[in-house]
Amino acid sequence: MVILTLNCGSSSAKYQVYDWDAKDILAVGVVEKVTIGGSFINHKVKGREEVTIDHDCPTHTDAVGLIIKTLTDPKIGVISDMSVIKAAGHRVLHGGDKFTKSVIVDDAAMAAFNEVKDLGPLHNPANIMGIEAAKKALPNIPHCAVMDTAWHQTMPPESFLYAVPYEWYEKYSVRRYGFHGTSFLYTAKRASVLLGKDPFKTNLIICHIGNGSSVNAVKDGCSFDTSMGITPLEGLVMGTRAGDADLAMPFYVMRKTGMSPTEMESALNKKSGLLGITGKYADRRDIQKAGLEGDKRSLLAQNMEAYRVKKYIGAYQAALGRVDALVFTAGVGEFAWFIREKILAGLENIGISYDAEANKIACTRNTESVISRPDSKIPVYIIPTDEELVMTEDAYALMAGTYDIHTKFTYSFQKKDYVNKGRAESLVEELKKKPELKKYIANPK
Repeated sequence: MVILTLNCGSSSAKYQVYDWDAKDILAVGVVEKVTIGGSFINHKVKGREEVTIDHDCPTHTDAVGLIIKTLTDPKIGVISDMSVIKAAGHRVLHGGDKFTKSVIVDDAAMAAFNEVKDLGPLHNPANIMGIEAAKKALPNIPHCAVMDTAWHQTMPPESFLYAVPYEWYEKYSVRRYGFHGTSFLYTAKRASVLLGKDPFKTNLIICHIGNGSSVNAVKDGCSFDTSMGITPLEGLVMGTRAGDADLAMPFYVMRKTGMSPTEMESALNKKSGLLGITGKYADRRDIQKAGLEGDKRSLLAQNMEAYRVKKYIGAYQAALGRVDALVFTAGVGEFAWFIREKILAGLENIGISYDAEANKIACTRNTESVISRPDSKIPVYIIPTDEELVMTEDAYALMAGTYDIHTKFTYSFQKKDYVNKGRAESLVEELKKKPELKKYIANPK
């Protein structure tokens, strides 16, 4: 059985083709620069070289069409025709407070996504268009929607409510929703495996750091608090997003400059964060290089990013009381050792001691790593996220009628002997080049 997962972002469309019976990935890829011109697809089939093809995609409907054409291409494709696919999973950024778990996409679900799309204006329209295009191409299979916000529906009111007129919550659903839920679900379950603990007796602080970043406080295996808010703008210093700021600041700048609300929203989402501070860069690699060359604003941006994460770690430790592990995940969290170093430095007073050598070496997506010192009261793990696997398993379980909310459902990756075949194969090759990594592989207790 083959399952397709689609993740349509604001200007991209990622996909994965998964062989359920073999428990293996057949192909992965992404269409970049959707809607903005110069579009192209990167397509990788297991055992073959990656292929890049230029193809204009003015809409996400075009991008889904390109994906389908590529997957079934006689030379570079991976399936004979789309009838091979028996289920599809779709990422949806914002489900509001209407969904506590993944669902089969029907008319009611689509209506709900459209109802809350103003809460996710950059992503929800793309998510919806991707689902519509896929349903048109694959009308006879179940389509599953996996909401980033569903994981966080366990937060208590003191965590998710804002101290604004209560009627805003009642009339307009103004509240904290949180995002990166699929990533947090995966890493929380994997962390409990590494710790050898019951997932629902495990407290964690998880740092999902990428271009978009957030921190999640997990209490007894469920989301208790998170740094992102009603939209993905709140919280950490991100690639182009401002994160936490005085609510009065935008009004002050608008009065001074004459900026419109739309222009301000764009500036806070697309021109702020690391890009706003450096004036040039949003990519951490560029910022690291510039900082080493003496660029003061790049150094400032790094310090600001790390300091904001450090503050959230301290706040969430106070909120949780007991922390069983600190986890880093996502592109920057998994690879940017220099950002982790700045975050972890000086946390000994709250029971976190990191190994500097382990931190530098453990930069891989092929295995889970431990970078804390043996005497650290709180272990520090790097757990490469796998949102696509969560989407795949949800889609299969929904199709089979076995799915339920994560507190009543067990994923394959919660087993002590779980192995990601593709990553395991890549790790063998990586260890030939970097044998010292083996010392820091995290094994289940």
